Amino acid sequence: MNKASDATQQRAEDRRTALYLVLGQVPEGKVVSYGELAELAGLGRAARWVGRTLSQLPADTRLPWHRVLGAGGRLSLALGTPSGDEQRARLRAEGVILNNNRVDMSRHGWRPMEHSG
Repeated sequence: MNKASDATQQRAEDRRTALYLVLGQVPEGKVVSYGELAELAGLGRAARWVGRTLSQLPADTRLPWHRVLGAGGRLSLALGTPSGDEQRARLRAEGVILNNNRVDMSRHGWRPMEHSG
């Protein structure tokens, strides 16, 4: 491999690491949108990249992928699919209220700045 592709691979790895670090901090019972997660991880307007990256997580991941939603609290994983059903079950188990395929972001949205010292 050449130095340019090494640097590109390192940047991609750094982006994933930043994403996973922030995602790992989303507390039980709270949710964040793809766009908010990208912003909090310092990735700018990379909501679609976040979605693609999370879709590639291994099945046994301990990261709380189920706490990441579409804009406005919309559940983007389809009802009746294995991942969509698992997301809904996990959110309900954490006390997150689902109404019409949405989560009330004012009630359940994660705002890390409010919780820091």
